[in-house]
Amino acid sequence: MTTEPSRASFRIGFVPGVTLSKWSRLWEERRDDLPLDVVEVTGDATEVLDVLRGDDRVDMVLARLPLALGDDFSSIALYEERAVVCFGKEHPLAAAGKDDELSLADLAGEVRHDLDPVLDEAQAIEVVATGSGVAVMPQSLARLHGRSGVTHRFLSDVPPTTIALVWPIGELDDDIDDFIGVVRGRTRNSSRSRRRDDDAQEAPAAKAKGPGKGVGTGGKGAAGGRGSGPGQKKTPPGGRGGPQRGTGRSRPRRGR
Repeated sequence: MTTEPSRASFRIGFVPGVTLSKWSRLWEERRDDLPLDVVEVTGDATEVLDVLRGDDRVDMVLARLPLALGDDFSSIALYEERAVVCFGKEHPLAAAGKDDELSLADLAGEVRHDLDPVLDEAQAIEVVATGSGVAVMPQSLARLHGRSGVTHRFLSDVPPTTIALVWPIGELDDDIDDFIGVVRGRTRNSSRSRRRDDDAQEAPAAKAKGPGKGVGTGGKGAAGGRGSGPGQKKTPPGGRGGPQRGTGRSRPRRGR
């Protein structure tokens, strides 16, 4: 894994509907040495992966699965989005309560504008707002493109979509690993997030200790000596007690 990437900024792509505010804030708190450059990615699944290639590419992208990752890309699933059906507030389906769920059977006979290849999600909702037909999509997109006169309900029998973090295979470095830690909830004090600080402090710390003063060196210092410092067991007085437990050594015999 590369440990010294050279970047002026760390570039993260995201598809519409994904919110990065929390992760961006955590990144700024932990990595103020490397600005986060956030890039919205639109288009189909092929275009989403294209942003990870070329000279002006992003380092990672938050995308919706499925994608044709093949042997070129790694991914980590982060969370799932439930599907909803959008329709006009005057549509007969609006009779269902806001907490009620619908099914695909309830959409029988309806025009599905989300299945029209010439319309994206925003355009599909624009058509729905006229009172014509319905559109099925992840809830985050329904909220993103929501408009007056349009409402939505959850669908009980449509599988959720998965939001995943994707990056090119073989390009895992400290910066990418740090962002993975942010989105997966690793704390600042986790072993991976402290890796860079540990590397920076290791050399001067070892020099300051000097020979024979380190912990666990086998010398007579804090970890291996016979002194009576904190955390050490005192040697039992001679002539008292039996063998020292766990050492495999018997009490020396007295001379006759």
